[in-house]
Amino acid sequence: MADQISDAVLDTCLADDPYSRVACEVFISRGFVLIGGEVTTEAWVNFEEVGRSVVRDIGYTNAEYGIDANSMAVFVSIGQQSPDLAAGVNERAKRNSKARRNHAPRAGDQGMMFGYACNETKEYMPAPIMFSHSILMQADALRRKDKNYTWLRPDAKCQVTILYEDSVPKHIDSVVLSHQHADSIQGKKITHTTIKKACIDHIIYPALKHTGLLNKKTAFHINPTGRFVIGGPSADTGLTGRKIIVDTYGGVGGHGGGAFSGKDPSKVDRSASYFARYIAKNVVAAGLAKKCQIQIAYAVGEEKPVSFYLDSAGTGVLPDEQLSKNIQKTLDMSPAGIIQTLDLLRPIYQDTAVYGHFGRNAKNFTWEKLDLVKTLLSCV
Repeated sequence: MADQISDAVLDTCLADDPYSRVACEVFISRGFVLIGGEVTTEAWVNFEEVGRSVVRDIGYTNAEYGIDANSMAVFVSIGQQSPDLAAGVNERAKRNSKARRNHAPRAGDQGMMFGYACNETKEYMPAPIMFSHSILMQADALRRKDKNYTWLRPDAKCQVTILYEDSVPKHIDSVVLSHQHADSIQGKKITHTTIKKACIDHIIYPALKHTGLLNKKTAFHINPTGRFVIGGPSADTGLTGRKIIVDTYGGVGGHGGGAFSGKDPSKVDRSASYFARYIAKNVVAAGLAKKCQIQIAYAVGEEKPVSFYLDSAGTGVLPDEQLSKNIQKTLDMSPAGIIQTLDLLRPIYQDTAVYGHFGRNAKNFTWEKLDLVKTLLSCV
């Protein structure tokens, strides 16, 4: 929820001012939302309404659910980006329109960014995280669309464990699904048996039956404590960037440590991570490797990466060093080049803040395109 609010603030800024500088953090606890950070923009933003709108759309419209979008408190503490950072990011620091349209952004911070892809799924993602996202998408659809399941509440989390043989998924060993629920509906208590049957029959199987990896040996752990009535901000505080592994590859591959949400694309811990995924996915899709991890590193205020590293885990058809050199000669990995290639100065980010930033072939997820395949093959 915090990630979605942060990215909704970013989208609101970019909608009116594509050159906005945004670093927005959100903290959520019982009965309130705190929106803070640094925003430099010519857009007008009603931060309070942005926060309420996101919480409302998620489904928190009753205090019994953990928070109520209509009655919660919203605190706002927003400043402007540090002038030292701003000077490093922009070649031209003047704020007039002409200068801003001609600016060539440089790295907004230092750090290492990773991208990963593999051939385990049609989305070129690790199977456990991809299957977990599919389950939660199905759960959300059931809660919102089926009147028989109005007792389901917005809070839910999932974990899928898979048995591999020779690096190939062979069997879903277990599925853990914890889903918030009402204690009762129309005076009738919601039993654990009811919850378990609904989750297995109407959420997990519809989401995973296409995989062919479910069988009688698969263990289902549904609300393992037996009860999940108190959820959302009443049960846990929320903070932007607390789920960076869920946002990426589920623990497979590396992570530089930087969160994505609430950051405009001049922040390379977001945009360069997207670009690294873009490269890795196209490498695997081109058949140049079964697995590929890309690492790109930057220095704040610099235009070009300070390092680029490719690791195919021994699955590449070319030596990693050769493929790495070919890619570096072909692609512009400056922040300006990344922004232009992926068309990132658009209000597209709130959708990324739930169900993962990768593995989704939605129109605005330009880093998931496979338009590099021919280019990469021509370099072989």
